[in-house]
Amino acid sequence: MLTVKQRMAPLLLAALLWTLAGCVQASPDPQLSVDNDPPPVTETVEPAAEPTEEERAAALCAEMTVEEKVGQLFFVRCPERNAAEDVRTYHLGGVILFGRDFKDKTYGEVRAMTGSLQSAAEVPLLIAADEEGGSVVRASSNGHLRREKFPAPQTVYAQGGVDALRRDAAEKSFFLLGLGVKVNLAPVCDVSTEKTDYIHGRAIGAGAEETGAACAAMVEEMDKAGIGSTLKHFPGYGNNADTHTGMARDERSMETFTQSDLIPFRMAIEAGADSVLVSHNVVVCMDETYPASLSGPVHALLREELGFEGVVMTDDLAMDALKAYTADGSAAVLALQAGNDMVVTTDYAAQIPQVLSAVADGRISGEELDHKVQRVLRWKLHLGLIE
Repeated sequence: MLTVKQRMAPLLLAALLWTLAGCVQASPDPQLSVDNDPPPVTETVEPAAEPTEEERAAALCAEMTVEEKVGQLFFVRCPERNAAEDVRTYHLGGVILFGRDFKDKTYGEVRAMTGSLQSAAEVPLLIAADEEGGSVVRASSNGHLRREKFPAPQTVYAQGGVDALRRDAAEKSFFLLGLGVKVNLAPVCDVSTEKTDYIHGRAIGAGAEETGAACAAMVEEMDKAGIGSTLKHFPGYGNNADTHTGMARDERSMETFTQSDLIPFRMAIEAGADSVLVSHNVVVCMDETYPASLSGPVHALLREELGFEGVVMTDDLAMDALKAYTADGSAAVLALQAGNDMVVTTDYAAQIPQVLSAVADGRISGEELDHKVQRVLRWKLHLGLIE
């Protein structure tokens, strides 16, 4: 069976021929030229229209097997052992590096790690890290990689406003890109002005409009640098408890979300955000039954009301907040059915077969699978991961 790289070869050849076509012109016969004759008429061959990212993603998707497509929907925590082998075996779409993956490593060792992961992938990986600044600094917490940890965005904003955040976002981006990390799981778009809120230290610490302007600026700088952005935690964390350790139920009104929490997400989406991460909070005014990450209505709001067309992903499916909903182990299937394009999980070896089964029996249609895969591929094309 041909690999994905081998099946991509005709597409790359087509792109080369497109480039050459623009340079072809019919040359006149020099023997027929006379000084007094009018200049010969040249015939220019117009190049064919360059395929769009949408067309290229669709063509790539059409060449993939079902197993390869399903693997692209998994954004997994980098395993401690056999990481490159698992990237190859499961056709993983992305890998997230945590503090343990950077700990005590030199710059060269990190580059070797990310390089080995990419080399194992038939379709280039989204290699990501949480480098928000402040309490969430997976890479800069290693003194071998950076002399000081990146400060919290709230601190940067208080000291220098939006301009300072732009400089900080650009510096983070180039720092991560140098390590082989192509996605920063940031910025935090949550609105929080109360120091007692769980999320406050990671938020900008200002009102909705200020938070939105700050997040939009960071997204713009990340895009200029060529690194992927991820808005979190949709539809807004508010003053909810920590979903890493248990259930969080948000009883606020829809009016509150419309007039506050959704504003930063809308502004950052308009600035060109690549992806949105959905929280595990149960937002009662949107869906009183399921957490946002597993909720169809929440995803419909993101797509239809906010007009987001990029990649939507879950928060980590291993968090305790989901245990009551996924006792049968079907977390990834539920998440994809709800509208996510990618699932963040450590349990991919068990979850991928369940998704394959859901595709086989029609619970996830082939058409919907292709839509999700094409969004992931468009992101990779936009980031230059796929030439």
